[in-house]
Amino acid sequence: MQIQDAYINRHPHHIPLLFMMDVIHGYRTIFPAPIAQGASFDPEISKRAASVAARETSAAGIHVVFSPMVDLVRDPRWGRVMESTGEDPYLNSRFAAAQIHGFQGDDMKEDGKVCGCIKHFAGYGGAEAGREYNTVQVSEHTFREYYLPSYEAGIKAGAGMVMTSFNTVNDIPATINQKLMRQMLREEMGFDGVLISDYAAILETVAHGASSDKKDAAHKALLAGVDIDMMTGCYAGELAKLVKEGTIPESLIDESVLRILQLKNQLGLFEHTHKDADPEKEARYILCPEHRALAREAAAASCVLLKNDKVLPIRPSQKVAFIGPYIDNYEICSSWAVTGHPEDSVTIRQAAKELLPDSDLTFCHGTTLLPRDHVFAGFAEPNRAEEFYADVFADPEKALADAVAAAKTADVVILCLGEHYLQTGEATSRTELSLPENQMELFCAVKTVNPNVAVVLFNGHPLLLDELSRNAAAILQAWLPGTEGGHAILDLLTGTKNPSGKLPMTFPRNMGQIPIYYNHFSTGRPLTGTDPQRFVSKYTDTPNTPLFPFGYGLSYAEFSYSDVSLSSDSLTSEDSITASVQLKNTGACTGTEVVQLYIQDVAASTVRPVRELKGFTRITLTPGETQTVSFRISEAELAFHRADGSYGTEPGAFRVWIGGSSATENGTGFTLR
Repeated sequence: MQIQDAYINRHPHHIPLLFMMDVIHGYRTIFPAPIAQGASFDPEISKRAASVAARETSAAGIHVVFSPMVDLVRDPRWGRVMESTGEDPYLNSRFAAAQIHGFQGDDMKEDGKVCGCIKHFAGYGGAEAGREYNTVQVSEHTFREYYLPSYEAGIKAGAGMVMTSFNTVNDIPATINQKLMRQMLREEMGFDGVLISDYAAILETVAHGASSDKKDAAHKALLAGVDIDMMTGCYAGELAKLVKEGTIPESLIDESVLRILQLKNQLGLFEHTHKDADPEKEARYILCPEHRALAREAAAASCVLLKNDKVLPIRPSQKVAFIGPYIDNYEICSSWAVTGHPEDSVTIRQAAKELLPDSDLTFCHGTTLLPRDHVFAGFAEPNRAEEFYADVFADPEKALADAVAAAKTADVVILCLGEHYLQTGEATSRTELSLPENQMELFCAVKTVNPNVAVVLFNGHPLLLDELSRNAAAILQAWLPGTEGGHAILDLLTGTKNPSGKLPMTFPRNMGQIPIYYNHFSTGRPLTGTDPQRFVSKYTDTPNTPLFPFGYGLSYAEFSYSDVSLSSDSLTSEDSITASVQLKNTGACTGTEVVQLYIQDVAASTVRPVRELKGFTRITLTPGETQTVSFRISEAELAFHRADGSYGTEPGAFRVWIGGSSATENGTGFTLR
């Protein structure tokens, strides 16, 4: 507030400043990482989380949040996978719109609302080899069909700001790409808000080899329509010179200035220069019970049960050993929870003692999260291993022996493993996605003395879980769950809540399968059936199929699907058809199933994916309950970018599936006439 007042007093026209910040999945109340929110298949809970983040953020005096990141991700080696909601354009689009509505509401002037920023435009998640800041090489058809829809969904939801991406698009850096920014973003998508560069992205076009110097970079970025230069002196030092020498017209600067002023007006800053900034309000909102409760709800909804050989949920009467480097680790948010305080987080030990007060519980670390001498290159944050695992450092052999002894006498072992939060996020691309060797050694030692091992995984992107999936009795994918992670996980482990999350990204069997995603093309020689075939598209040393497919996730309940029925076997542009199934809870407890609709265009002017997500809904059923679940299919769901570049449909045969994951074979067909 003091900074704003001082600036306005000095400004000749008394124009207020914009305060902007990276608020990715919460301000102080940290919600699950975006990839985890995608696993909820519940855009509404993500919208509510964004609304809470906006309330805390605006009270702290921030006007713009650099969120949501809606980049499509197909390569888990890319560190920023944790900031995306996954590999599917439809799912990402739903979450993009929901989060923008949560941040901005119906009017950004409203109390507790901020301006959202769609990023990174465009194609940032397609970095070659999953390497951060790398080149992106995709065809224009692939770019339009799969990468652009989620950005457009956020823009149509009213996003007030868009951020450029670091990568090239058609061999031109996005930040100076006039076709991308002027034609696709502004003309085709109708975006009329503020376009901001990513951190130093304008100057980086020199390193790309697309600009000769700062002056040239400023010139090209302004021609592309970039309104704000983030964190370089390109605009501040060069634009006035470019105007004076006649290289650029002053009208281009006027356009950018007007867009920025319009955003300030939309936020109500000319009437209320501090907007919602209020220390008392901030103190009241930060980590309040209402916000914590939603964080707990969201974290539980985002966890995915990958395997369960009837060892979960645990019972109060059982003797339970909580083992592993994550039982006391409160760094369970992410590297992008920059305004969160790790100490606010609820750990596994804290939650277990609170929710199982009368149970026989033991707690052992067994090993560290990372080796003692591990250094995070380029990061200021220290490896706090000695703080969390002093017992392991004092006597590693005894720590492991204590864990094995605890496992041997337990009815169930809850083994809490995962990657360090600094191993995921920006600038953390990796070529190996296995758990650290010391953690796998702990798993093997514990598994040797007790078969009832349930693994809880903390990570920000898909890991290689083949050995765990073969040998663990249960696996709960907890992601980076945020402030209330410990409570949410114990809610699920104890059966207070039932897991309902589904994977928003495909989990590979091994590194050699990457990139792997569900909505791929068939190829001219597809692998079909199980018979040995030589001259087809396949590996000779591993199956084509993933370890866990997109949309996969189990429940403590069990669900059965009837065959898909259609209201008609043909569709025209004037009508719609309804695809339905009977969903029944055949289990012994109430559960929620995410029912998913997939469609394939069998033959078209361009090759179409083997299937595409076109709808989903969360259905909660009591034991024995049956419900009809229906999806309306109109011509709009069948449109695509055709061979001539136009967007629309083509008549012909379509297949439709309804089931619990992208691997379902429960389907039938219809014709578009």
